[in-house]
Amino acid sequence: MSPGPRHTDAGEDARVARTRADVGRAALEVLTQEDWDAVTHARVAEKAGYSKTTLYTHWPSKVDLVAIALDTIGDLPHHDRTGDLRTDLIGELVLFRTAVRDMRLDRVLLAMAQSASVEQMARVREDFNRRGQRLVRDSLAEAFSGARLEAAVSMISGVVACPTIMFGELPDDDVIAAAVDIVLAASDQ
Repeated sequence: MSPGPRHTDAGEDARVARTRADVGRAALEVLTQEDWDAVTHARVAEKAGYSKTTLYTHWPSKVDLVAIALDTIGDLPHHDRTGDLRTDLIGELVLFRTAVRDMRLDRVLLAMAQSASVEQMARVREDFNRRGQRLVRDSLAEAFSGARLEAAVSMISGVVACPTIMFGELPDDDVIAAAVDIVLAASDQ
C-alpha cells in the first residue's frame, strides 16, 4: 500500500499534505455516504477535485483509497479509564456506538465486511480494528488471557458491530450493559 506522495521540498510538503487530506476526506465521504463499490479513482478524484492520474499515481489501488479514507478517521474517541472494568467497557462501547452513528462507521464496517475476500484489505482491516479495539483489549487483558481474551474482545466489540452490519441497528444502553455483564461473568478472575 502506498502511503501517498512524499517530497522533500518544504513547499511541496504542504501541497502534498493538502492533497493527501483532500483525497482522504473525499474517499471517506464516498465510502460513508455511498458505499464500497462507489470508492473508485474516478469518483474520489471528482469529489476531491484532482485528476484520476494523480490518484492512480499515489494511491494505485482501491485498497489504497480505502486505507487513506480510514486514516482520515484518525483515532476514534475513547473512554477515559476509571479503573472499574465494567464502567470502562460500557463507556467504550457507548462511544463506539456514537461514532458508528455520527461518523457513519456503519458504512465503514460494512465496507470492511464486503472486502473480506480482498487479500490486500487484511492489513487495513487489522490496523483499523487494532486501533479501534485498543482500550477494550487492554481493559479485558486484566481479566482474560490467550484465546479467552480474543473471544472476549470479539464478543464485546461485536455487540455494536454485529447488529450494525447485519440489521442496520445500534444496541441500546441495556443491551450494551448486558453484553458486558455476560462477558465479565466468564472472566478468569
